Amino acid sequence: MNRRTRPADGPYAPPDPARELTAVSADGARLHVEVHGRDGDPAVVLSHGWTCSTAFWAAQIRDLARDHRVIVYDQRGHGRSEVADVRGYSTEVLADDFEAVLAAALAPGEKAVLAGHSMGGMTLLAAAGRPGFREHAAGVLLCSTGSSRLTAQSLVVPLLRAGALRDRFTAALLGLRAPYGPVTPPARRIVKYLTLGAGSPPEMVDACARIVHACPRKVRYSWAHVLGGLDLDRGVGELTVPTAVVVGTADRLTPPVQARALVAALPYCVGSTELPGIGHMTPVEAPELVSGRIRELVTSYVSDADELEEAGA
Repeated sequence: MNRRTRPADGPYAPPDPARELTAVSADGARLHVEVHGRDGDPAVVLSHGWTCSTAFWAAQIRDLARDHRVIVYDQRGHGRSEVADVRGYSTEVLADDFEAVLAAALAPGEKAVLAGHSMGGMTLLAAAGRPGFREHAAGVLLCSTGSSRLTAQSLVVPLLRAGALRDRFTAALLGLRAPYGPVTPPARRIVKYLTLGAGSPPEMVDACARIVHACPRKVRYSWAHVLGGLDLDRGVGELTVPTAVVVGTADRLTPPVQARALVAALPYCVGSTELPGIGHMTPVEAPELVSGRIRELVTSYVSDADELEEAGA
């Protein structure tokens, strides 16, 4: 996504980065990476969800970059990252890409708080057992995400009884191959229904619609196919660092039942928050809370560790 397709100026427009990097994944795919804030500040790495981009994290970047080094990247095929071969899209590829971003943006052995929203959270689960992840992860925040049974537990089509028919209908709806087209009033209503709480203001709906509609059609439905068959339950057990979970009670895509399953299975859960009336886009809908959770993780598991290391030096 080039700068012209980003949200207009205002609270939903991300600031310009201090610098840009290119991470090269295991298969040679090139990923767009941005670094915000000052070198030497505690590091935070943010991984966005399906059909989004670095612009999704605008509120967290503006808040956290005042005293953190905030690293964001475009998932492959999204934003300004390379589309590569969509036939090879998989959760293994998500993990490969994330390891490449960590290696490009962090110093060897440097610890950071890692936060993922939706497919970005699934990325962290996919990478949890990888050496690059274990080298750099001090704490994790999972926002509006799940590890398996996404279509079975989705509430996108609540009028249908849970079962095979609803699963197929949900998968078909989310994996539509038709282009989304321009951001029109009907398009905004659809995005609001699928991803946001009922009380979301028009400017928030418009910003999210512009981000989602900028995702290339082939990329969108190729990743939808991957998510439809998601099974990362093993990754939950491998996520052994302190992990907090956030979900909105009005989330239709990854409803609270998904978050509760994560909390029950995580080896080291340090908090769970359910936000009344909030939809799927928790970092956009509840920016202060999400940024606050990230700050708490940095203070508890990055800053304290640095102080102990300095004291022992």
